[in-house]
Amino acid sequence: MLTRFDPGFLSDARAARPHAVVIGAGLGGLASAMRLGAMGYRVTVLDRLDGPGGRGSAILRGGHRFDLGPTIVTVPQVFRELWAACGRSFDEDVDLRPLDPFYEIRWPDGSRFTMRQDREAMEAEVARLSPGDVAGYRRFQEGAELRYRFGFEDLGRRPMHRLGDLIKVLPRFARLRADRSVHAHAARCVKDERLRMALSFHPLFIGGDPFHVTSMYALVSHLESAFGVHYAMGGVEAIARAMVEVIGAQGGVVRQKAEVDEIRIADGRARGVTLTGGEVIPAHIVVSNADAGHTYDHLLRRQTRRRWTGARLKRTRWSMGLFVWYFGTRGTRGKWADVGHHTILNGPRYRGLVEDIFIKGRLSEDMSLYVHRPSVTDPGVAPEGGDTFYALSPVPHLGHADPVDWAEMAETYRARVQAILERDLLPGLGAHLTESLVFTPETFRDRYLSPHGAGFSIEPRILQSAWFRPHNVSEEVAGLFLVGAGTHPGAGLPGVIGSAEVLAQLVPAPEALVSA
Repeated sequence: MLTRFDPGFLSDARAARPHAVVIGAGLGGLASAMRLGAMGYRVTVLDRLDGPGGRGSAILRGGHRFDLGPTIVTVPQVFRELWAACGRSFDEDVDLRPLDPFYEIRWPDGSRFTMRQDREAMEAEVARLSPGDVAGYRRFQEGAELRYRFGFEDLGRRPMHRLGDLIKVLPRFARLRADRSVHAHAARCVKDERLRMALSFHPLFIGGDPFHVTSMYALVSHLESAFGVHYAMGGVEAIARAMVEVIGAQGGVVRQKAEVDEIRIADGRARGVTLTGGEVIPAHIVVSNADAGHTYDHLLRRQTRRRWTGARLKRTRWSMGLFVWYFGTRGTRGKWADVGHHTILNGPRYRGLVEDIFIKGRLSEDMSLYVHRPSVTDPGVAPEGGDTFYALSPVPHLGHADPVDWAEMAETYRARVQAILERDLLPGLGAHLTESLVFTPETFRDRYLSPHGAGFSIEPRILQSAWFRPHNVSEEVAGLFLVGAGTHPGAGLPGVIGSAEVLAQLVPAPEALVSA
């Protein structure tokens, strides 16, 4: 084991493939390792958890497999393209199942809205809920497609680290009214408040306030309608484990329970990392899939920073926190037959609740919940006859003036979640409960090293998107690159996988490092 940093390693290793160290085995880090391996790098991935996937990992309890984070795959082609770049077939390695319906949205007045891929079915749903809004719904979807083609296929798949790149696209931002929020855009298209919510809530899936993030994120509606919503059998962790297998086949290494304490700098370049135990691992380039805030504030704490200073990070707006209750049930297979794989259970307020979470930093008495029931699609996630669930509630992050003391509030809040579920979705739940596990923003802070326990890193407001986010090629240190939710193009599975695609356009070719 190396115990000191030896810059001579770099010259001694010139005859071998250049070495890339990737910090973090989240989906963005693993995708980056695959891309780098395909380019010819020798890759080592280092991760502090005991299994791959980061927020997309899982925990086993009492025969239940709890998917800890993302559950929805909306753009399968980003995975297929990633695998193809490595000479592999994604569909041979991962069993991806399309869902129909995608999810159901419920409101306190008893009304429901079922999201599907078929356009005629969706227009029929809109007509059933609000007949006068069908034409407006069509306008919204047309606008969502335009935003998809510009925001996802164009901006989201290329580097945005040069100011000139931003200046060139400003006219298109203006034409698409990127200054308008997603909710404001939806409100101009439809009049029914329930539909306005159904068309504008998607930024919450990537940590954004629908009343303030740019209308560019309306593109998610097009992603769903164009490509569908899918579930990976075995959960997102199954995708992560398949990625590890590809990396291994390339000759790369994924080390779990290996926490990086610092990025090593020599002659103004990133030259490797130091682990918390003192081990030093030299490298020709370093890629950080750690949160961008953690990368700059902790992993580069000895480095003088010009842009991403501690003061700058304190002024940054972070995504909301998440309260997630993972629970198992017995004797419920076939019970609650109208509760599908994904359900969004709205509370009595939309704007007011979002304002409490993002602006006031206040834990509200009311809540809205996203309920995940994978056992209706993947029975293996639960023991025979049982179900596996999680209920997710957006809550304030820990960086507000008066943060929630979750050590004191966690069980009280969990009981509130259970009461709402028993009243509105899963009657009699308490009699069937088995396993129970809670994640709070404090868990996200401690488990994932997420600043303020934010669920999705930096909030994707317009002045914190594209060029304004931490760049994929570091502005602070040569030879350092960033991927994942906190950098361009942003959070969500398509975003973090896309960050690896952008990375591959920025890193030098391995032969350039060998000959340098």
